[in-house]
Amino acid sequence: MLLQVLGTAAGGGLPQWNCACPGCAGARAHPARRRRHAALAVRAGEDRWYLVNATPDLADQIEATPDLHPGAGPGTGSGAGPAGQAPDTRHSPVAGVVLTDAELDHTLGLARLREARDGVDVIATAPVRDAVREGLRLDALLEPYTPVRWRELTADPGLPLDGSGGIHVAAVPVSAKRPRYAAGTGPETDTWSVALRLTETATGRTALYAPALAVWSEAFEKAARDTDCVIVDGTFWDDDEPVRAGFTDRTATAMGHLPVAGPAGTAHRLAELPGRCLYTHLNNTNPLGDPHAEQHGLLARWGLAVAADGMVIEL
Repeated sequence: MLLQVLGTAAGGGLPQWNCACPGCAGARAHPARRRRHAALAVRAGEDRWYLVNATPDLADQIEATPDLHPGAGPGTGSGAGPAGQAPDTRHSPVAGVVLTDAELDHTLGLARLREARDGVDVIATAPVRDAVREGLRLDALLEPYTPVRWRELTADPGLPLDGSGGIHVAAVPVSAKRPRYAAGTGPETDTWSVALRLTETATGRTALYAPALAVWSEAFEKAARDTDCVIVDGTFWDDDEPVRAGFTDRTATAMGHLPVAGPAGTAHRLAELPGRCLYTHLNNTNPLGDPHAEQHGLLARWGLAVAADGMVIEL
């Protein structure tokens, strides 16, 4: 299984356009600290990749990842077509998108796919699909340009990511929190936000991707213990960070994100897991955005680390 980390920041990215907090100021002064919105790319087959979430940074994320660059299709060599025809330069290895939730930071990039020649395949749970279609009206927005084809993401047994069946994807429900624009709509369900369990059928290797984690449920515990690599919500270092930063009066857990450290944190749980564990979806207030912060040393002692933009994970 091959994964490409396209981004590791929470909403607004790092730096955030309207913020001069120490984290954002540090990222402006030191461009190496910049982080794009959290997203992942999963290789489903030869020259076929699925994006996990479609962020506002989608075009830049594709440009920063050579495996996702457009070009001649598989088996066409240099791209020269039959005599008298121009070479195919519009083949894209991006085969589709899997959504973990309906938040704006994970869906607005769908609009950037309007140039897709053969349409856009989107895999999502039913409430996420309905929110994007009816709340954001992205289907109606894209229809004049390219068709959108939906497949429903479910828990076990899930579904093949692509027609080849090389990668299987299943949802692990983690939160009933819906985006603000969808308030009062849709069912009360914990599939508004899910973790993705990705399984390579040929090898049995697995990865668990959870950029937002509101509760450490029994289902999530089981999935995390049975996987080779867990990439999990690292939005806030501790529960009081959002209040201390002064942008809200709600704690991290009240905002739908388990913190990294502290009694309610995920670090002590992840440290007990057998697989590789990485954090993603860092808020601009999180000290982990600074590579020299002492918190990285604490993570290292627990056997944990922060994922980096551009990181390649091979399982």
